[in-house]
Amino acid sequence: MAPAPLFLYVSAVMLSDILASRVAQAYASNEYPVLLNQYEVWANTRPLAGLRVLDATPVFENTLAKHAALLAAGAELTVGIDDVMPRNHDVVRYLRSVGIHVVEPGDVKQSNAFDLVLDCAAAFAELNPRIGFVELTRSGVSKYDGKTCPVYVADSGRIKRIETCLGTGESYFRAMAQLGYSKWQGKSVVIFGSGKVGSGLITYAHRYGSRITVVTRPGEITDRIRALCDVVIDASDGIAIAEAVSQANAVVTATGVPGAATAACPADVFIRSKALLANMGVEDEFGAGVPAGRVLEAKHPLNFILKDPTLMKYIDATMALHNEGAVILASKKMPAGLLEPDAATEERLLSICRERGIISDELNYI
Repeated sequence: MAPAPLFLYVSAVMLSDILASRVAQAYASNEYPVLLNQYEVWANTRPLAGLRVLDATPVFENTLAKHAALLAAGAELTVGIDDVMPRNHDVVRYLRSVGIHVVEPGDVKQSNAFDLVLDCAAAFAELNPRIGFVELTRSGVSKYDGKTCPVYVADSGRIKRIETCLGTGESYFRAMAQLGYSKWQGKSVVIFGSGKVGSGLITYAHRYGSRITVVTRPGEITDRIRALCDVVIDASDGIAIAEAVSQANAVVTATGVPGAATAACPADVFIRSKALLANMGVEDEFGAGVPAGRVLEAKHPLNFILKDPTLMKYIDATMALHNEGAVILASKKMPAGLLEPDAATEERLLSICRERGIISDELNYI
């Protein structure tokens, strides 16, 4: 590819510095050590110079650190938004005000308009990037079936557990506090799912002194997480689930499976329950039988009501790995199909997090 025109280089550098300055005013450097390292290193190496990059990471204040690193790397950056994921409209307006192009899927007229698509929940999976995709989440991965380019799935690695196990559990209770629910000692909490997100919810519910019932499948819960729960119910035991939901103070879904809650228990049980219902997944895990108005925030992931849906310290390494996937795909020919992050790349990023970040002690939980 021919070198980018000088005016694009200057523009990218200026935009990178503008965003980096705003981020530095909002966060301490030890809250985002990995993205900050990318920004500093890539400003010199420029591994994405001249490449057309679409980044569809949900747009919030802390996402600007991710954008700053991509711009420092020389990317011709476009930010993608879509209703599949919430965003902060003030931050979207800010991006446009400083000259960054923001698009929705319907705005992209040519499927090959980009070299790299850094996607989230496959919102832009219909595109045909020249080099490939980097996907942030597991949701929607099936939409990449049949792609003839590589799809680097950041969610497949260990780093993603920082966000899901530590960050999402914390953010559920932070969002509930914002809504006025902050007393959890002795309260009955029913959690659907014991995977990465469910484990985080269980960990934080235990910290707050809640009585925890988890609905999961045999073999899907670790011994460590099981020890934090008061009751573990098999997802096929509809009678026990109905009784738990009926007596709960709060019910939260974290399975990643559409309609998982009502596949296990009739919808009317949730509707009649006095429990506060919330969803922490991208999909509608309660299913069509439960009206949106019965679930907090109309079934949208509850933490997206927050200024930072996940605290910067918990999402820094995940966003950095998403960026890193773009550099990996751009630097060498990769096979078509789904690719997992390699252990060496993850360990390099984690070492920066350990040495320069404020969550070193918590990394033992992932």
